[in-house]
Amino acid sequence: MRWKPNVTVAAVIARDDRYLLVEEEGERGLMLNQPAGHLEDGETLQDAVVREVLEETAWRFIPRALLGIYQWRDPASATTYLRLAFCGDAEGPDPARKLDRGIVRTLWCTRDEVAAERARHRSPWVLACIDDHRAGRRASLDLVHALLT
Repeated sequence: MRWKPNVTVAAVIARDDRYLLVEEEGERGLMLNQPAGHLEDGETLQDAVVREVLEETAWRFIPRALLGIYQWRDPASATTYLRLAFCGDAEGPDPARKLDRGIVRTLWCTRDEVAAERARHRSPWVLACIDDHRAGRRASLDLVHALLT
């Protein structure tokens, strides 16, 4: 079997100095994460992040910039993840929409509140992405290309 990383997308959404997070059931209990998930076959990265935000938060996400590309090897599972994080705006939520299975609730947290819960972060990139966002890191979406057939 050939090795390959798990490609994931994440959305960093800020409003009034608070960040939209999800609390989700995980192997280590209730975890905190940005709305995020795996890229699906035939899907563009931007379509994936829009879909994941809608499924996990019931908010409609509008990507405005690429925040960064993050690589992490989970020591517990020896799985490598390649995370493409986008930042942008969100509209919603749609109160009639059910959240994805495993998502307990959405939260709007300050950077300090997120840092205080570090032991419950799904990955080390949760706080790092917020810090990158606060530092003003942004790349144009023109850098993201899809050649799907």
